[in-house]
Amino acid sequence: MRVLVVDDEVALAELVGKGLTRQDMAVDVVHRGDDADELLTVNDYDVVVLDRDVPGMHGDEVARRLADRGSVTRILMLTAASTLTDRVHGLELGADDYLTKPFEYPELVARVRALGRRSVAPVAPVLERAGLLLDTNRRIATRDGRPLDLTTKELGVLETLLRADGRVVPAEELLEKVWDRNIDPFTAAVRVTMSKLRRKLGDPDPIRTVPGSGYAL
Repeated sequence: MRVLVVDDEVALAELVGKGLTRQDMAVDVVHRGDDADELLTVNDYDVVVLDRDVPGMHGDEVARRLADRGSVTRILMLTAASTLTDRVHGLELGADDYLTKPFEYPELVARVRALGRRSVAPVAPVLERAGLLLDTNRRIATRDGRPLDLTTKELGVLETLLRADGRVVPAEELLEKVWDRNIDPFTAAVRVTMSKLRRKLGDPDPIRTVPGSGYAL
């Protein structure tokens, strides 16, 4: 899941970003509304955690523009205001959910996950192909019944390949879905992670490399 966190409280935004990253999400963090609008225009996010009162462009305008573009990105709006009028106004602008500050972190994670499930077409919680099985809820992977000890990035790559259902997945798509915007597009991260994943999966190698195109299961 790819998430954008938008909040001008720098310490809070960074804390939320790091916490969601530990939940196996690819997270970008910005502190201004105009920066958020720019990223939402060029990147496909599953969820944006959006504070209403951010500088540059008000959170309400960010939400309105996102809705006008017909984006499938789900909006979790944050605010210090807790009145019914404020909540209704935020939802009318296109927000999918509302959370009042201060909030409990486990509730934030649960709401982000729930919205993320709504941002894409429903899929089975267990993905399976070529003897590989991935429980996306418990983040447990096996091959022919053998448990696989995979890192967060290796799980993300494996999940992306399984969801592709045999389609060739370009390295650029893997970077977008598994890493965040700070990754160097010319990095060897995909190649290195793919090599480690293949070693852990064992023989015969279930991943096919298509030169100049990408990878497929």
